[in-house]
Amino acid sequence: MKGVVLAGGLGSRLFPLTKVTNKHLLPVYNEPMIYYPIRTLVNAGINEILIVTGGNNAGDFLRLLENGKDFGLKHINYTYQQGEGGIAAALGLAEHFADRDKIVVVLGDNIIEKNIKVAADKFRAQKEGARILLKEVMDPQRFGVPVFDGKKIVRIEEKPKQPASNYAVIGIYMYDYRVFEFIKSLKPSQRGELEITDVNNFYINEGKMEWDVLDGWWSDAGTFESLQAAGQMVAQTGANKL
Repeated sequence: MKGVVLAGGLGSRLFPLTKVTNKHLLPVYNEPMIYYPIRTLVNAGINEILIVTGGNNAGDFLRLLENGKDFGLKHINYTYQQGEGGIAAALGLAEHFADRDKIVVVLGDNIIEKNIKVAADKFRAQKEGARILLKEVMDPQRFGVPVFDGKKIVRIEEKPKQPASNYAVIGIYMYDYRVFEFIKSLKPSQRGELEITDVNNFYINEGKMEWDVLDGWWSDAGTFESLQAAGQMVAQTGANKL
């Protein structure tokens, strides 16, 4: 099983900080943001990792991370995304790296307190399909929100004005090799992007989506408020250390 960290985009919600560097290189308390998603994968037993990035500061990742020795890795893979096309478009660049293996995808601004080892082990044992992680939040309308029928997810709604539940789909996704077939069939949304929610709904419609609730706190660190909150939580309680 392989890991993918999506660390592209312009980070426009964090201007002017991101006018001079990639969002995922900004500090969260005492470490660069990108350290946390990499550590999430390593803690789940994944040591083949691809970083998808872009923009003018892509080379800074190589200078910072090198081959991953700070995480106990011998090698990190890198690929470059030109422009912006959404999360699913960025993930599509990982097809060659995945080589038909299962993948765990972590958005580069997702920071968790604990780890995903239990969910990752369940996915290793899962014959096919996908697995997502949920977290109960105060403002689900900001996220993709699962709609339940009992304990079964029947669809995910993207940023609904009236959320059907208080759960958010956090930026950690687990997919089998068919994810790349689904991405190639997508059409851009009204935002002009290929949406990861549409990918997840493909698996749901096929009855091949499983889910778990994340233990411990989680932050997406994509706004000034959430970036500050993430730093405070890391300072107070720590995060997913090796």
